[in-house]
Amino acid sequence: MENNAEISALVKLLDDPDEEVFHHVEKKLLEYGGEVVLFLENAWEQSFDGLLQERIENIVHQIQFKTVKEDLSLWYLSGAFDLLQGALIINRYQYPDLDEQKVINQMEEIKRDIWLGLQYEMSSVEKVKLINHVLYQQYGFGGNTKNHHDPQNSYLNQVLESKKGNQISLAIIYSTLAQKLDLPVYGINLPQHFILGYIDDSKQEGSEYGVLFYINAFNRGNIFGKHDVDQFLRQLNLEALPEYYRPCSNTDIIRRVIRNLISAYENAGATDKVAELNELQDIIAEK
Repeated sequence: MENNAEISALVKLLDDPDEEVFHHVEKKLLEYGGEVVLFLENAWEQSFDGLLQERIENIVHQIQFKTVKEDLSLWYLSGAFDLLQGALIINRYQYPDLDEQKVINQMEEIKRDIWLGLQYEMSSVEKVKLINHVLYQQYGFGGNTKNHHDPQNSYLNQVLESKKGNQISLAIIYSTLAQKLDLPVYGINLPQHFILGYIDDSKQEGSEYGVLFYINAFNRGNIFGKHDVDQFLRQLNLEALPEYYRPCSNTDIIRRVIRNLISAYENAGATDKVAELNELQDIIAEK
């Protein structure tokens, strides 16, 4: 209760014309962290003062951004085992108030529809074709070819709502669903493109780099082979390095999501967002 009284008193001082007073108040509120957000939002709703609203928005954003940085650091240092969790943390950067359970429920609904069609005797290709049918035909997902540089293509909640995404967001949805169904589909960090590999657990002959075949989540789950990757790299005049053929880590995937967002916001001239996303990139940078 004592904190509440001090927070309320501080919030009342936010419109003080003295910059020194304002910065002192701002510093104190930032020290409180998340517990002041509700007080600030209430003050914003009750005010018609543009300067006060701007100051409140800035403080709330600083608090929420600090939380995103802490969450991303914890995810990374804990081993980055859950790709969906990593993607949701990046989602919080733009959508801090998002009901993440809604995203999880949407994923579970799609997973259930795939699971209903799965049969034990299906081959690996048949299982992937089933995922493709549910994801692209039944639910209508697809690559956003008309507005490929839109930052919304990188935020999972927006992709699940619009059914349009970029290579990486669609691959995250695809591989997360597959892995939830015990199908070994993992991301592969190809330059200028992001693809998936169906891993051959039995390591049968003909399976190089542990991959049975490749999947293009951006192009309706198109299935292709190693020779197609070879040809793609030749077109780019790139050396055929092993990491272009085999699964990458969850951290690599989230790094790429952040890089895509940095590029999208650079195109839009959003320099503040570019600077903040570079901070996020630094948290999970290769040491």
